[in-house]
Amino acid sequence: MFTGIIEELGRVRSLERRGEGVRMTVEARVVTGGTREGDSVAVNGVCLTALDVRADSFAADGSRETLQRSTLGQLRAGSPVNLERAATPSTRLGGHIVQGHVDAPGRFLSADDHGGSWTARVGFPAGVARYLVFKGSVAVEGISLTIAALHEEHFEVAVIPKTWAVTNLSHLRPGDPVNLEVDIIAKYVERILTHGGARAEPALTVEKLTELGYK
Repeated sequence: MFTGIIEELGRVRSLERRGEGVRMTVEARVVTGGTREGDSVAVNGVCLTALDVRADSFAADGSRETLQRSTLGQLRAGSPVNLERAATPSTRLGGHIVQGHVDAPGRFLSADDHGGSWTARVGFPAGVARYLVFKGSVAVEGISLTIAALHEEHFEVAVIPKTWAVTNLSHLRPGDPVNLEVDIIAKYVERILTHGGARAEPALTVEKLTELGYK
């Protein structure tokens, strides 16, 4: 589990194709601290297993599923990447619950500079629209952000100077793909409402709410 608070902007050192997967080596100096072989690290919001951990780098394997589901397959040597170590029981949950399981690729549309802060616009596919709400949380490239405006095919997020400086948002150009992960709570709520609880109770309906005293 992650919080969506990026710790470091790393850089891809190399990419090696291995069958339908890939082995990448990432330059990093913050997230390698205390990280051991087998620990989880989020790379642009994708949960990967750290391998060959050194003081200034780590390696990670991306499977075919990961490459198909996320934008990692489009990275190149030199690409900047957002990095975050997995949360611990003592971690401050400054963002929201981020699993590192990308739901779909979105697209960076634009960013307006307001003299130190920015408004970024991100396009999203229809399949994730029902999980997005005004003032709700969403992870973009692994960054925990709050939806400031929601439209039919894109949302807007307000970006503070700190986030702009320490993430890859400032490196994105209009049309670039980005990894999107919606709030896991929204998906659990949807599942409960449409399929009932653990005892296979009927789905929640207006009639059921009336019976419970809601008007």
